[in-house]
Amino acid sequence: MADKRPMELEAGWSLMRRGIEKLKKLLENEPEESFTAQEYMTLYTTIYNMCTQKPPHDYSKELYDRYKQSFSTYISERVLPSLKGGQGEFLLKELCKRWTNHKIMVRWLSRFFNYLDRYYIQRQNLSNLNDVGLLGFRDDVYNEIKKRTKDAILVIIDQEREGEQVDRALLKNVLEVYIALGMGNLDTYVRDFEEHLLSGTTSFYKRKAAQWIEEDSCPDYMIKAEDSLRLEEERVGNYLHINTKPKLLKVVEHEVLFTFEMQLLEKEQSGCAVLLQDDKKEHLARMYRLFNRIKNGLEPVALIFRKHVESEGMKIVNQAAEDATAKREKDAGKPSKEGGAHEQQFVRQVIELHDKYLLYVTECFANSSLFHKALKEAFENFCNKSVAGATTAELMASFCDNLLKKGGTEKLSDEAIEDTLEKVVKLLAYISDKDLFAEFYRKKLARRLLFDKSSSDDHERAILARLKQQCGAQFTSKMEGMVTDLQLARDKQQQFEEWRTSQNKSLRIDLTVTVLTTGFWPSYKATDLALPQEMVDGVEQFKEFYEASVKHRKLTWIYSLGNCHLKGNFDAKPIELVITTSQAALLLLFNSGLCVHSELP
Repeated sequence: MADKRPMELEAGWSLMRRGIEKLKKLLENEPEESFTAQEYMTLYTTIYNMCTQKPPHDYSKELYDRYKQSFSTYISERVLPSLKGGQGEFLLKELCKRWTNHKIMVRWLSRFFNYLDRYYIQRQNLSNLNDVGLLGFRDDVYNEIKKRTKDAILVIIDQEREGEQVDRALLKNVLEVYIALGMGNLDTYVRDFEEHLLSGTTSFYKRKAAQWIEEDSCPDYMIKAEDSLRLEEERVGNYLHINTKPKLLKVVEHEVLFTFEMQLLEKEQSGCAVLLQDDKKEHLARMYRLFNRIKNGLEPVALIFRKHVESEGMKIVNQAAEDATAKREKDAGKPSKEGGAHEQQFVRQVIELHDKYLLYVTECFANSSLFHKALKEAFENFCNKSVAGATTAELMASFCDNLLKKGGTEKLSDEAIEDTLEKVVKLLAYISDKDLFAEFYRKKLARRLLFDKSSSDDHERAILARLKQQCGAQFTSKMEGMVTDLQLARDKQQQFEEWRTSQNKSLRIDLTVTVLTTGFWPSYKATDLALPQEMVDGVEQFKEFYEASVKHRKLTWIYSLGNCHLKGNFDAKPIELVITTSQAALLLLFNSGLCVHSELP
């Protein structure tokens, strides 16, 4: 049997050329039947045979070159003429059509020539068939029209920015050509399109922002700025590459926000200070969102916020001073009262101011630490001012006393008292001399405890717990000691009653002694007082009891803190008197005197 004769290059290529021409007609929508399976196998087998023949009849190299040439011929004959002179949307649509056809041609031809990919190309380290097809389009088509294409895309994008409806799918398809021709990276997309897009965006928003800042109020400007940023984000989602997003938004932020920030914030009739004054929370929240996008963009906003809050606080301080002056003039010659209404009103207004602007920080400014700091600095500035000759620390202590004592002017529910006390403790963080508050508070606490003026032990413990958490254990140690002393004193009084019973000792009066620890309580001056015999007997009995149960401690009697209940048997009617120990000692002298007509037992 005779050997099979090798297929010559031209003979084989003649078969391939007919197949390629048929593919071209199909791409151009010219009358032509689709490929049958037999035709496909014939073309594939032709390439296979021509590549597997022994040299010199191995035509792999020649077929590889002619594969490339097939694309060049098609492009020069059909593609470039269709794109020549095209502009705008027509150019983009034709480009998309030609790119789609080209990818189909690459896919079919790479199947016909597949054997080259599997062996020859790998051995020779050449570009694979798919890349050869793409590179042909890039070198012969894309490089020829890329400037016109870029210009057409940018014009359409500007039209969309001006509110016109555009074909977004068309833009997405065109930009996919830029990405695909990067051959695995975005260099082509960035160099030939993105850089020009960013430059055009800069020019567009530079012009728009200059127009808006002159024509619009601050709220209107911010609405347009926020809309612009939102639309640019949507633009990325619709047809730009995701990597473009941060660069594009940065350009818009610089032109619309950074460039005109101070001019916008300081607009006379609608700037940040006016928005704060008019309680425009929605616009302030938008301002925070916008300027949070740029570096250090919130610092000017926080500064204006601080100055505004400080100004509002100083209004309260000045009003309190005016009220105090007016009250002094009105009450001239009358005995002064502790804890005037204007003082209570001052602290209440400061609490309300803090509530208001703390809500701004949480709702409008996203709980930002920068705005918490601004709020803190503002309150520190005016809370440490003198208010009608008194310190805020003193007024806060008086305010708490009014809340906690029986008969105070603040008529609140238990829950409201707890809430108010918590807010006062928060305000204490702004007071520079907290020890001064502690001293005033301790003196008033002592009066409430010793004279049974406290409205609720639970409230007393609750505020001490909050003060301890806010200022530390050392800050409240003496106050906690005072509360503990009262409980111990009650226990000691019970023990004294039991001791008297066991010792069969009696007194002509009911005696209650409160033993206090010197270090916890405010300093009280001890004075000598000639007590009536009834009181002397009680004091001696308690000393005997105390010295028997407690060693190495000395009792000092503070008569100025005592009180007595006396019954006066007058002719008209008996009267019960609640008086101090000194007053009682004086009145009891009349029981033995000759100058009175009614005895005081």
